[in-house]
Amino acid sequence: MASIFGFRSRDPARDRNTDLQRFDRLAKLFDQIGAEIEAEKAGLENRYKSTAANAAFLVEAMENGSASTSKGSDVSALTNSILNCERRIAELARQKGLMKELRHSLDAIVEDGSGRSAAQSAAGG
Repeated sequence: MASIFGFRSRDPARDRNTDLQRFDRLAKLFDQIGAEIEAEKAGLENRYKSTAANAAFLVEAMENGSASTSKGSDVSALTNSILNCERRIAELARQKGLMKELRHSLDAIVEDGSGRSAAQSAAGG
């Protein structure tokens, strides 16, 4: 499309293709970050279970007299570790939810753009 001023605009299909490539890169990034968050959360959950089990066994051993009551500081350290794990797991769950929301919003933008492109093509424009 040429105008009297010599300005040429790009084909809207080319613009749409450029946009789709950009959105695809962004979608892959959201998916990659979501996978990283999930991997960290899974590893942390495994350590959490192990730490909770160790704490329970230590408390039981102290109650049975098979472990010194001086191990109370170990129980306290394990308890702090468990609380930190719970906080981090909650934060990772929040981040994972945010990635899902962003991905959903991106999908909606792409779908909306596709709908507009189809409408413009049908209108001749």
